Amino acid sequence: MHRLAALILTLAASAGAAAPDFIFDNIDGGTLTLSAAEGPYLVVNTASRCGFTRQYDGLQALHDRYRDRGLVVLAVPSDDFRQELATARDVKAFCEVNFGLDLPMTDITPVRGPAAHPFYRWLADEAGFVPSWNFNKVLIGTDGSIVATWGAPARPLSRQITSAIEAELEGAELTP
Repeated sequence: MHRLAALILTLAASAGAAAPDFIFDNIDGGTLTLSAAEGPYLVVNTASRCGFTRQYDGLQALHDRYRDRGLVVLAVPSDDFRQELATARDVKAFCEVNFGLDLPMTDITPVRGPAAHPFYRWLADEAGFVPSWNFNKVLIGTDGSIVATWGAPARPLSRQITSAIEAELEGAELTP
């Protein structure tokens, strides 16, 4: 189903030093590691019973449009706002049946507070960004820097998001 058995991405601090590897539990079992990529990635905290859930269509469209150029769209289901299904199996089935999702997904993961995943704690420390609701989006550049963050209302295919992704992809394509 997924062409990625393990998601491997680059996450180097903007100063050039390597940032920590971030390991997520994969919704399919195993792990997804953020540590050695060729392109940018968009990380989105998601939920199945949210008013923004229709954004899965746009996330899949971004994945389809840009994956061959190196973009990885990573969905991070979270129940921090009490809008996620009970199990990862339920989430996966819901997303496949309703949205035909085949982009990488983590297991259900906390994204805020003391139990937040280390990636989200790093994001809070580095950029002061903490998801305020489901479907917050974070674009990480090819150099591991935080390029931009968007709240839930920003649609995945909006010009502000696609412009930022395209700029990162063009920069990655120009880098030898």
